[in-house]
Amino acid sequence: MVKSTHKSDDHWLVRPQTIRLLWYAGIAILALTVLCDLVIEHHPHFGIDGTFGFAAWYGFVSCVVLVAFAKGLGAFLKRPDTYYEAGE
Repeated sequence: MVKSTHKSDDHWLVRPQTIRLLWYAGIAILALTVLCDLVIEHHPHFGIDGTFGFAAWYGFVSCVVLVAFAKGLGAFLKRPDTYYEAGE
């Protein structure tokens, strides 16, 4: 099958302008979600969970920690590409 290089044949999700629009829309939604924190009354159980944007920055930091842990675990558990071929 011959792949067409014509621009109009590209799927709408792979077009650069669509990707840019999705990035802008995602950032706007995230910013509005954090700004909603200004009008919500908080009932913090600890001192830090009453700070502005706590859920946003706590979720981001948690995600970074999980990705770093997964990278480290992957490096520790990694096997060579020829792992299954070595016994033959």
